[in-house]
Amino acid sequence: MDLQRRLTETVSGDVSFDAGTRALYTMDASNYRQVPVGVVRPATVDDVVAAVAAARAHDVPVVPRGGGTSLAGNSTGGGLVLDLTRLRGFTIDPVARTARVEPGVVLDDLRAAAAEHGLTFGPDPSTHSRCTLGGMIGNNSCGAHSVAWGTTLDNVVELSVLTYDGTRMTVGRDHDLPPELRKLVDDNLAVLRTEFGRLGRQVSGYALHHLLPEHGRDLAKALVGTEGTCVTVLGATVRLVAVPKERVLLVLGFADDVAAADTVPAILPHRPLTVESMDERIIALRAARNPERPPALPDGGAWLFVEVDGVAAAQAIADVVAAPHQVLTDAVAQRALWRLREEGSGISTRMADGSEAWPGWEDTAVPPDRLGAYLRELRALLEKHGLRGITYGHFGEGCIHIRIDFDLVHDDGRAVFRRFLEEGADLVARHGGSLSGEHGDGQVRAELLPRMYSPSAMAMFARFKEFWDPKGRMNPGMVVRPYRIDENLRFVPLSSVRTAFSYPHDNGDFGQAMRRCVGVAKCRNHSGSVMCPSFQVTGDERHSTRGRSRLLYEMLAGDVITDGWRSTEVRDALDLCLSCKGCRSDCPVNVDMATYKAEFLHHHYKRRLRPASHYSMGWLPLWLRLAARMPRVANAALSGRMAPLVKRMGGIAKERALPVVAPEPFTRWLSRNPGSGRPVVLWPDTFTNYFTPSAGIAAVTVLRAAGFNPVLPKGSVCCGLTWVSTGQLSVARKVMRRSLRVLTPHLDAGTPIVGLEPSCLSALKTDVPELTGDDRTVSNTFTLAGFLQTYAPEWTPPPVDREALMQVHCHQHATLGYAAETELLAKAGVDMTSVPSGCCGLAGNFGFERDHYEVSQALAERALLPAVRTAAEDAVVIADGFSCRTQVAHGTDRTAVHLAEVLAAGLTEEGTR
Repeated sequence: MDLQRRLTETVSGDVSFDAGTRALYTMDASNYRQVPVGVVRPATVDDVVAAVAAARAHDVPVVPRGGGTSLAGNSTGGGLVLDLTRLRGFTIDPVARTARVEPGVVLDDLRAAAAEHGLTFGPDPSTHSRCTLGGMIGNNSCGAHSVAWGTTLDNVVELSVLTYDGTRMTVGRDHDLPPELRKLVDDNLAVLRTEFGRLGRQVSGYALHHLLPEHGRDLAKALVGTEGTCVTVLGATVRLVAVPKERVLLVLGFADDVAAADTVPAILPHRPLTVESMDERIIALRAARNPERPPALPDGGAWLFVEVDGVAAAQAIADVVAAPHQVLTDAVAQRALWRLREEGSGISTRMADGSEAWPGWEDTAVPPDRLGAYLRELRALLEKHGLRGITYGHFGEGCIHIRIDFDLVHDDGRAVFRRFLEEGADLVARHGGSLSGEHGDGQVRAELLPRMYSPSAMAMFARFKEFWDPKGRMNPGMVVRPYRIDENLRFVPLSSVRTAFSYPHDNGDFGQAMRRCVGVAKCRNHSGSVMCPSFQVTGDERHSTRGRSRLLYEMLAGDVITDGWRSTEVRDALDLCLSCKGCRSDCPVNVDMATYKAEFLHHHYKRRLRPASHYSMGWLPLWLRLAARMPRVANAALSGRMAPLVKRMGGIAKERALPVVAPEPFTRWLSRNPGSGRPVVLWPDTFTNYFTPSAGIAAVTVLRAAGFNPVLPKGSVCCGLTWVSTGQLSVARKVMRRSLRVLTPHLDAGTPIVGLEPSCLSALKTDVPELTGDDRTVSNTFTLAGFLQTYAPEWTPPPVDREALMQVHCHQHATLGYAAETELLAKAGVDMTSVPSGCCGLAGNFGFERDHYEVSQALAERALLPAVRTAAEDAVVIADGFSCRTQVAHGTDRTAVHLAEVLAAGLTEEGTR
């Protein structure tokens, strides 16, 4: 292709026209989907100029794109996508309180640097950890603090822009307006002064009132929020604001969201920094999907989160409102609540009954004093069309977020979608509001703009765009000459496939599971999340949960990725997935990429030769059972002269030291050392049994001290995890069913099962029921701490009185939780610090595999290994996962131990006193 050749010759960044990359960019976080011609990821501003020149030479549309978190479809398009996320340079002028930023700067990176000077960038969307300044400028993003600091538009000083015809310019306030734009203003003074700037969240349309003389004829502000339809932003100068001295969070409880909305006008005179709402249904949904306990809240069915500067201001508002409330000054407690609020858009995409909900009426805004009345009428409109939705959002600015259970798959459902949006637009207009209060018009609202603006205003939009983009090649179909609201919907027919897993949360439908990802891109975080460890190293979209979900979706759609389960694009993207299950909890919509990867590998390698590691580590339980018969011989082979050959044949990284097989398996030891007391099954997982029986022995010591008698299942058992993680699901199912038969007497008797290896316990709670249909192990299996908390709450652990550094296993974080471990250690007097969230990098077979060693080590060096190396010499390093302990041993001179070993050592010391 001539365009591709020219781009390759003139652009130093990545130029991709392959099916896999194009598939990654078909969607953003909206309901819309378009397949791009190609994707350019510029490495420099000059690359952007060269890419636009190439597009112009071949008359191809240009679609500028940031983090791809837009909810209106405004960063999807069928032209050449410019992914500007690599342009991340910025400088800060603390004296002028400004920053000069490139378009790919992630908001949190800017805020972290500004914080060193006591400053911040005011607008803070819930996607602050991955959204870019360029995207925020394109959409005029707002966030929670626009009550105090305004929208992005209010904080832009200058823009450096590039037009489709190749012109570069810097625009700002009090610059000379081109004659065409001056005439546009002079011809429409009355319209500009009456229809524009009516409320702070009037994001729909173009902000042309900033071209008025009383607003300084500010061309930069007029271009903010134009959604890439006029220019490509190359850089910006933005205003910074002082960080409040004492952030205090006041949480107010109300009967429902309408009651909360009615109270907002009484709060605003106190000049809060933010007034955000939260609905009890979002709290309940998160609690049902995440093992981490939700924060406590005042009584109510809806809440307002009111941030102020100082306790006195919080108390003054509480006195006026007279509602159940909490005043939070602790930053950690505040952050926990803000995390709930920020995840609302993802959490609310699945109703309690599992039905799907979608954007489309995502961020309308009305004057705050009209908010309660608007919500009442909105409820009535939803009921009229048989729709449901959970409202929350920026109540201080009258901006409502809601996901609605539209049926966008079938024709009659899409007809309801259209009718609701049309009537909803009329409702917003009656209340003097804006169709968009934050995310722009994109494909979902632009067609409705005539219901909000007069014909004269609409004609102004068209003239403004034509000035910048006379050929209509900049992000066409948005704002001016728009696509229809029911055009380009992402819900294309998907192939019906038979699956090994049951997907109970998606009605057994793999296609519905693939629709689960809505693109909010929390997985693109570079820190602060267990999810997507490989993305944190590579920064490549295809290594994010969203990217992998997109590829699987496109695999089922079949028009970009055409070879189904045999797809090499999907296989390669999944190759660096560590199967950590972090997304199962950290993703707001609980995408479970570990399960999807196992499903894909199961089909991809069906009746085909597999990678060597699938045979060596996938069948590890069998090999270890054989090795345990001759441990000396096995260890000689694994660590002696034969070790390089064993590694090479097994697809194992040459840098890895292979674990040592224990002289005696844990099961044999326990059989020789019976006890008495109330029986509890101690699950003999492969890793504890053959590699670290010391952890099992320690657990026996602790359980017996608490009055229990650990017993073994009466037969060989295995959770099947190693076969699951390598996609050998037929074998995994057979292994699981055999284990369930062995466990049946214990399960029928209600005997609890304690697991020591988090990954195996997680498999018993998730993989086993979802692969066999037998869920008897879900409610009857516990971690050691969880068991003691449930069955022996009065038991007092021995005094340990030590500092401890704890690495929480990814599977425990995702499916089990670790609150019980924290409480038990606190009872023992342990001063515990958790390693900053992140995967250890080994993740079962992943870090042992030949092609994964570098990524594995890079992950370990992000958090775990530095934390271990800097821990106090007498601090104990606790890691319940065998992989985590192994990574510590390979990367430091410290030895990590299981929680059971810490408590058992305490019992021994106590007994010698």
